[in-house]
Amino acid sequence: MNITIHASFLPQDDPEAALAFYRDTLGFEVRNDVGYNGMRWITVGPAGQPDTSIVLYPPEATPGITDEERRTVTEMMAKGTYASVNLATADLDETFARLQASSAEVVQEPIDQPYGVRDCAFRDPAGNLLRIQELS
Repeated sequence: MNITIHASFLPQDDPEAALAFYRDTLGFEVRNDVGYNGMRWITVGPAGQPDTSIVLYPPEATPGITDEERRTVTEMMAKGTYASVNLATADLDETFARLQASSAEVVQEPIDQPYGVRDCAFRDPAGNLLRIQELS
């Protein structure tokens, strides 16, 4: 069996802020931008990796979500405890400096972790945690 990760989903509550962050700050390509009923799904991914994407989606569009669950998701997003993704880069210090100069919220400066990686952490405009580790 040959299974790959094709797309991960991260919630966004401001499509323009999400687009600016992932496209302009991280340098991801916009692969798709779809609107429906006043909502917007934006698919982005790293250049040169067409088979790997992140779909930035409106959490209120989740099928079957109740009003109470929607409120909980909104509260967790605001605290930055709802969703996360791990990314990797060849030059962590350069990536950190670029993100720090943007509007991204720094959660953790670059550090050597006891489990063998060097990484840092940020939050995107929706509060999602982005951990970025240095490729060895």
